[in-house]
Amino acid sequence: MTRSQADTDPVYSAPFHFQPGQRSDVLVVCDHASRALPPEFGDLGLSPGQRRDHIAWDPGAARVAQALATALGCPAFHGGSSRLVVDLNRHPDSAHLVLPESGGHPVPGNLRVSPEERERRLQRYFHPYHDALDAYLDRLDAAGTRPTLLSVHSFTPEMLGMLRPWPIGLMWKEHRDWVPRLLSWFAQRGVEIGDNQPYDGHDTLGFTLEYHGLQRGLPHVLFEIRQDQLLLDEQQERWGRDLAQAILETGVIGPPTSA
Repeated sequence: MTRSQADTDPVYSAPFHFQPGQRSDVLVVCDHASRALPPEFGDLGLSPGQRRDHIAWDPGAARVAQALATALGCPAFHGGSSRLVVDLNRHPDSAHLVLPESGGHPVPGNLRVSPEERERRLQRYFHPYHDALDAYLDRLDAAGTRPTLLSVHSFTPEMLGMLRPWPIGLMWKEHRDWVPRLLSWFAQRGVEIGDNQPYDGHDTLGFTLEYHGLQRGLPHVLFEIRQDQLLLDEQQERWGRDLAQAILETGVIGPPTSA
């Protein structure tokens, strides 16, 4: 078995990465896929352990998203830098876009971010990701295709001293007839799934699905997987395949069409 989250810091290469796929009726997005820090930020004053922690990314989510998109045969967008540079799933005006402190840890490199620096980070690391998503969805819309958006995140087993019992949570804001079927699919397999847990999608679904999904009226769902389920590469890939099976068997999307 291969353990995930290697000690070596990943090398930053781009503000986002696009994984191609044949299907256009479904799209996977993974905002917090990377903990890479562009060279200009150094280590942001954080220890190696802090840079591997949830404050920097969603551990395991990238490989789950990759495996999910591969199993469905669809494209995926992956964020390319750590959320400590700029959080791709926050509104550009949000006070939480660039955090001077996260999870009880000060982030020295973010303690004195001027409005000019904030705007520079938006232009260099935030807007390229969302502009690319916008352009891709615009092209599909022009062709008469309205894809289902599948967002992948991971969450900590405990928060503020409270255990979070769900191995997986399903977050949504606009009800679709397949939501109960998805919940039932996991429950029938003995998996305790959170319905709008560990976060309530009615209250906060996150910028990516709010902006690209709800504003366009696209069907959407956000999967949150508990991080102790994603410690090994094999676990991450299995979750990706299981999500794809659930999505196909519950009619979230139709079966793939032959070429």
